[in-house]
Amino acid sequence: MTVKIQINKVAVVTGAAGFIGFHICKYLLKKGWRVIGIDNLNSYYDVSLKKNREKILKKNKNYRSINKNIEKPKLLLSIFKEESPDVVIHLGAQAGVRYSLKNPRAYFESNILSTFELLEASKSYPPKHMLLASTSSVYGVNKKMPFRETDKADHQVSFYAATKKTTENLAHSYSHVFKLPITMFRFFTVYGPWGRPDMAYFKFTDKIFKGLEIDVYNEGIMERDFTYIDDLSKAIYLLINVIPDMNNDIKFKYDSLSHVAPFRIVNIGNSKPVKLLDFIKAIENNIQLKAKKNMLPMQIGDVYSTWACSKLLTELTGFKPKTNVNEGVKEFVKWFKQYYQI
Repeated sequence: MTVKIQINKVAVVTGAAGFIGFHICKYLLKKGWRVIGIDNLNSYYDVSLKKNREKILKKNKNYRSINKNIEKPKLLLSIFKEESPDVVIHLGAQAGVRYSLKNPRAYFESNILSTFELLEASKSYPPKHMLLASTSSVYGVNKKMPFRETDKADHQVSFYAATKKTTENLAHSYSHVFKLPITMFRFFTVYGPWGRPDMAYFKFTDKIFKGLEIDVYNEGIMERDFTYIDDLSKAIYLLINVIPDMNNDIKFKYDSLSHVAPFRIVNIGNSKPVKLLDFIKAIENNIQLKAKKNMLPMQIGDVYSTWACSKLLTELTGFKPKTNVNEGVKEFVKWFKQYYQI
């Protein structure tokens, strides 16, 4: 059961030209929302890919694009004052576990400072609901599977994960002090068309087509709860109307609702871990080429396995991600061949 809100359908989406942000914006626009998309179009990966995503969004008259750094003091405050958004979906962040080993400052500025600016703006111009992105990486070296939102998550093994856990803590404190309704969602290895070139599945596909070796860490003895982008987009959209409310009499069996704040954490994952070598095989089958594998030891900051318990998501929204890896990889390879004219 959901708590319905009366909205004017105005949303601010940060990281709007990113992989997930692009798909969320498209989903909202399709549903008749006005979307203010903010993205600094940084050069962490191919900027032309981001610009091409943005070009598609700009074709819709209900989309406003702002290309600025959200960690800039008071920028979000001025946007919130001007637009009075009903909903905020915060996806703007420096992504990638491995890059955080090389450039941790980028994560501090893009993840922690940007979230602080967002929370400060929301304090002055409170949206009806704020949905902030976290990650399955916050579970770190937890051995209890599947991961539940109520599990302790105190031992992150990458700086990226540590910054995202920090944003969860910041958001909870603002939610408590200023009564801001906040839902944090933890993603589990999202993949699909228009994806990020730094992600393993994207690099695998590119290198297999080119006949190059792919790097397979821990000799492939890893598994991930792969989540297809369309399932993620639908889940986030459905969560918009599920506002954390401490005074609500409705009780959910698996709820992570804070007892001191209108704040909730929700996993979004398929709940079906897939072995890395099986995922590579799905890519090979769709490309119809065999991968040349360079087997490597485990990389620092990585984890062996992820597995989402998505029962809370289903309780709250009635939805459960269900796209299997073969279907999802097929759609990604189809897009990849078309986009890169293979």
